[in-house]
Amino acid sequence: MGQQAESPAERFGFTTGQVVQEFGWDDDVDEPLRQALEGMAGGELVDEDYGDVIDGVIVWWRKEDGDLTDMLVDVQTALDDGGQVWLLTRKPRREGHVAHEEIMEAATTAGLHATSTFAAGDDWSATRLAPRGR
Repeated sequence: MGQQAESPAERFGFTTGQVVQEFGWDDDVDEPLRQALEGMAGGELVDEDYGDVIDGVIVWWRKEDGDLTDMLVDVQTALDDGGQVWLLTRKPRREGHVAHEEIMEAATTAGLHATSTFAAGDDWSATRLAPRGR
């Protein structure tokens, strides 16, 4: 018997008890994915105003949202060592799509690098960003 493929939410790697902060929520986010991520973390995603240490970050980002580098710097301020940063961007040919080159440039400037990207839903791609080696 073959192994069952991971769901998109499982690929994020969050576990029960982790605090996951969400940035950029709007009406266009993938709600089933959000609910699955909350299920994996064992609770609701905390919002942008959360003021304590976090284990992971989800950023929903669209081309018109502003300066991606600034956002990536900001989301790291409360991130615990080893915490995960996931950038969700609109897929190509979708309104608000951000080119891969822009993501790479913003991540590098913010001290991060992309380690993997996958389709996280019908309209969204997820890119894992990790701290650059010292």
